[in-house]
Amino acid sequence: MTRWAVQLEYDGTGFVGWQRQANGLSIQQVLEDAAAHLAGGPVSSIVAGRTDAGVHALGQVAHFDLFREIGAERLVQALNFHMRPHRVCVLRAAMVPDDWSARFSAMARSYRYVILNRPARPALAEGRVWHVPQPLDVAAMAEGARLLLGRHDFSSFRAASCQAESPVRTLDRLEVFRDGDCVVVEAGARSFLHHQVRNMVGTLKLVGEGRWPAERMAAALAAADRRAAGPTAPACGLFLMNVSYPDEPFRDDFPAGATAIRHDP
Repeated sequence: MTRWAVQLEYDGTGFVGWQRQANGLSIQQVLEDAAAHLAGGPVSSIVAGRTDAGVHALGQVAHFDLFREIGAERLVQALNFHMRPHRVCVLRAAMVPDDWSARFSAMARSYRYVILNRPARPALAEGRVWHVPQPLDVAAMAEGARLLLGRHDFSSFRAASCQAESPVRTLDRLEVFRDGDCVVVEAGARSFLHHQVRNMVGTLKLVGEGRWPAERMAAALAAADRRAAGPTAPACGLFLMNVSYPDEPFRDDFPAGATAIRHDP
């Protein structure tokens, strides 16, 4: 048996999210069905971040086990062949130790949220941005974002359906900047609560519109109550950018026979 780590890119439009569900096609199903063609039977995968319906990824990571000898390059080609025509592809694959986990071995995850901030609606970027036509004050948003950095109870930015045992998280990075017509929010942490990034973005939009002063972000955080924060930003503007590991599995010199470092979820 060989445990494989794979790095994926996908457009979340039209999917029910990463996780298999009875009500539609998931990205997990696309990957596992493709792997099953190679295994000759069912394959189960574990993912670093279970993205919601409509959320995209440029650097998602998953792992699964195969009882078949195959090289990394051939595995990538075969998986991508069997995943057509879905807008999901494997970028890289690497053999990892048997105790390595895409989820539990991860040490950091980074997300990007893109707001198209112009009067005209998107044509080419439809489904990949949140269109906000009114001007946003990026400096005020950045000031408000800084108030969320550090280790806190993020209950105010947590979905009601979140299944995490604790609402406490350490937010290492939350930056807001303008890139042409777009306002970009970049977030980094070891792990996030369900809808945490989208809820932070939705609240920062209130600051950018001038409806909230930047310092109200701190008050919303301190309330530890979802009702104290702003709305949830749409899924379409969110991208999972990268997942980091103590030993990056896609390095050429990754020690595939070594013991992986385990982190709690």
